[in-house]
Amino acid sequence: MMSRAFWFHALILAAIFGLSLILPTYHFGQLSRILVLAVYAMGYNILFGYTGLLSLGHAMFFAAGMYGMGLTAQHLNFELLPAYGAGLLAALALAFVVGLLALRTIGVAFMIVTLMFAQAGYLLILYFGDWTRADEGFNTPQAARQFMQFDFSQADMRFYAAFVLFVLALLVNYILVRSSFGRALIAVRENEARAQLLGYNVSRYKYTALVLSGVYSGAAGAAYGVLFGYVGASFAAVAYSIFPLLWVLVGGVGTLLGPLVGTAFMVYLIDYASGLTDAYMLVVGVVLIFMVLFARRGFMGLVRRYALPWLP
Repeated sequence: MMSRAFWFHALILAAIFGLSLILPTYHFGQLSRILVLAVYAMGYNILFGYTGLLSLGHAMFFAAGMYGMGLTAQHLNFELLPAYGAGLLAALALAFVVGLLALRTIGVAFMIVTLMFAQAGYLLILYFGDWTRADEGFNTPQAARQFMQFDFSQADMRFYAAFVLFVLALLVNYILVRSSFGRALIAVRENEARAQLLGYNVSRYKYTALVLSGVYSGAAGAAYGVLFGYVGASFAAVAYSIFPLLWVLVGGVGTLLGPLVGTAFMVYLIDYASGLTDAYMLVVGVVLIFMVLFARRGFMGLVRRYALPWLP
């Protein structure tokens, strides 16, 4: 028997799909972008929200997926499925290596190490500019944006692909957090020493969470390159490591729908503020300060505390 949490999330997905049918063109396009970026935030939430590991370098996984897809399509003439698979493999391989090295540290040292890895990745993209086109970036070849008769450069197909990706990511995340593995991650987050005392292999759980988080991020990065047709070094910069942290904090740390809510809120806040002033990041900063002061649990954290305590 399906739980009320399952039906609640199914209702949210149905509402998103229904909303797409009535949105004007601009907001319809923004919804596709929000869904892809929410998958990225969802991956970050696995590591930070459920495991308690604060990374400052997650852009490296997003960029690994994007460049794994884009470079194979550009230079090896891969079509959509092989190119997307190459993006996932690139993110997976990077997560395996980074996990082995970064998880030798804890706390602030872990944050610094992940930031250093991300910066090294960003500099590599710039250094191999003949292949990556550095800051200029390059457009994803059309062959990697089509599958059979489906053209994902079209707005409607772009949305359907983003929606399917988000549904799959949310379903896997739902199963994960309600499984014994997900509960073990929460135990590690709440009290690592006690979890180890109870017999959990804390290092293995952390490593698995980081790899899974990296694959989620890479899947989002590869999808972004396919659906929006651009691969560029800006997606490997520090800002794209900070964004998922903000999206998760605003939406609700350790909640399933927090990444989606936080991503949507921040995308539209920046969009609206930039239309009012050139100093739009100042407006964003003020809003974030108020969020930290009066809504530390994020939007979905408040919903779970005061209205729906059974939300995962």
